[in-house]
Amino acid sequence: MSGARWRRLASAVWRSIAVWAVSTVTMLALAGILPDFRIQSADGDSATRIAVTAALGAGAFGVLSSVVWPLLVRALLLVPALVLGLLVFFLNGSLLLLALRIIPSGESEAAPETAVVVAAVMSAVASATGGALAVRDDDAYRRRLYRLSDRRRVEEPPDTGPATCGTVFLQLDGVGHDVLLAAVGQGLMPTVAGWLGAGPTPEPASRPAPRPTHRLVPWRTDWSSQTGASQLGILHGSNHDVPAFRWYEKDSREVMVCNRPSSAAELQRRAMERTGDSGLLTVDGASRGNLFSGGADQLALVLSMAARRGRENRSRAGYFAYFSDPANAVRTALSFVAEVGREIGESTRARLGKQRPRIARGGLYPFIRAFATVVERDVVVAAVIGDMLAGRASVYADLVAYDEVAHHSGPRSRDVEKVLQRLDRSLALIAQVGEHAPRAYRIVLLSDHGQSPGETFRGRYGLGLGELVRAGCGLPVPRKARRTHSGAEARAAVRAALRRPVEEGGEEHRPSRHSEPLVLASGNLGLVSFTDVPHRMSREEIDARYPALLTTLANHPGVGFVLVRSEEHGGLVLGAHGAEIPLDELDENPGPLAEFGPGAADAVRRTHSFPHTADIMVNSWYDPQEGEVLAFEEQIGSHGGLGGAQGRPFLMSPLALSAPVEDGEELVGAEHVHRVLRRWLSEANGPQVPIEVSPDQQAA
Repeated sequence: MSGARWRRLASAVWRSIAVWAVSTVTMLALAGILPDFRIQSADGDSATRIAVTAALGAGAFGVLSSVVWPLLVRALLLVPALVLGLLVFFLNGSLLLLALRIIPSGESEAAPETAVVVAAVMSAVASATGGALAVRDDDAYRRRLYRLSDRRRVEEPPDTGPATCGTVFLQLDGVGHDVLLAAVGQGLMPTVAGWLGAGPTPEPASRPAPRPTHRLVPWRTDWSSQTGASQLGILHGSNHDVPAFRWYEKDSREVMVCNRPSSAAELQRRAMERTGDSGLLTVDGASRGNLFSGGADQLALVLSMAARRGRENRSRAGYFAYFSDPANAVRTALSFVAEVGREIGESTRARLGKQRPRIARGGLYPFIRAFATVVERDVVVAAVIGDMLAGRASVYADLVAYDEVAHHSGPRSRDVEKVLQRLDRSLALIAQVGEHAPRAYRIVLLSDHGQSPGETFRGRYGLGLGELVRAGCGLPVPRKARRTHSGAEARAAVRAALRRPVEEGGEEHRPSRHSEPLVLASGNLGLVSFTDVPHRMSREEIDARYPALLTTLANHPGVGFVLVRSEEHGGLVLGAHGAEIPLDELDENPGPLAEFGPGAADAVRRTHSFPHTADIMVNSWYDPQEGEVLAFEEQIGSHGGLGGAQGRPFLMSPLALSAPVEDGEELVGAEHVHRVLRRWLSEANGPQVPIEVSPDQQAA
């Protein structure tokens, strides 16, 4: 055995002894504090025997945690991931009770509820001690984090990693360009500030200011400013025929929903078929926490794969990779409970303070928020760390915490400030791990869309878009209208974790053929489809059937503009006071699109060309001074249509990479972002060509 191996072995033994000693002291302290936990006989033992018993108990618990816990977690992958999180405390307590039974003294005991507390504390202390000791040993730190990735690669010797740079793409879901700048200015994201050279002024003042390592540019989304359209375009190079977050397809009589696994799989198949390319991550890539795979071989929490059954579905493997460490399981479970309490407290404060706008945040929402901001974040970050330590060429990960909280609390609320701070700490951890990776990494930060504030359409006018459409059609309007679903990405992840992937009710999934219109909402974008007509209805056909409908929609104060197909003019934009602008005349006369800024006309024209664009497309009112829109869903921070910050995400890249666009050029559309990211991968790893899509991949 070489000298280096002996040193690593000695270092590992020394750390194990140190962790064992600290665990022993922790067990002794807990035995003195907790009345239902003792490690001595009823008649009393000598101090030496008590110490020996504690040492044996701590050692037995450590061995069982290392050996039995990973096996339990792998077996429990058969149950929903959220159930696994709730079982963490019970399983750890059971292992401690077993450890107390097998030590020779046989006199130690603990009440079951006390065993849960003792096991949680000991796991957290052991993890903190081992981590603190390992930080000073680069090889040990690398090996410990490497185990989180659950990879089966043979570990390379030190200093023999790839010579080319790897690239990590981190998507901060829903964080707009202006929100990021504001967070940097407020000191909420010091890691990002350091990358932009906007950190605190050094002391003394004579020292030079920090130099930026990254550049930041905004980009403009398509009309459908939501994760499904943006991420499909970014990862697969095409978001053609994705008109909204949810829409009705007349040829199949199906409602497509971007965060439904079956729909995500179909959208990915269509994009791969259109481009003839597997995706951005085909060459030694990993996809973590995304709606789509990007052609990656390594997958964790990827929604388009969640519809698969059997061994081919590796999407849930990320849970095992993370929860196989009992300390991680305990830490995440404790953070989950704390986040639930934090949300209940914040929503109560908003209700008592009569905050406006405000939406209901009860029911299961506190648990959904905790899943997005704690469980999914921890699992995705751990997977990214494992990918970096495994030396993968490219990684794309989506962190959805901000988007989920901003939908319900508002995109600039106090609640989201705390989320941004925690996301920044995750970025710092990933950057620190890059120092221990076998290859150099360039970290690219980006978002898929922003969010625009504003109250709901129903909150302002007392009725939803569906009721307005029914009134315009002369149909009866229900007195008690139901609420629309929120399209937050975290809900899809929770449903997939619970193995309940279907979001909508059956009547929406396959509408029956009748004359009543089907109304779907995607943020502040509404879609109206007539399911009994097999083609996209024209303005003339709609007027013949429902003479007041289009006038009712176009003249409503909560509606910004309406898009329909005209037999005479092709695409036609309708606005208040009888405004009717053909699409080919929008450049000279933008009409109601003028307030939505540059690029609105091009975005509307592109969506009009899609085969599955709805019969009527409705974009809400927009206030350019306040940046507010009116969501057709129950959200006070929304995205999905045109208007405000929702269409202005960001792209932040290392200065070592080429500029995303030339000076004076604008970065427009997710497909353009894909081409930029592919160029950067070529710069980092040498020339790459699109890889032909295999029949199996098309069927994914």
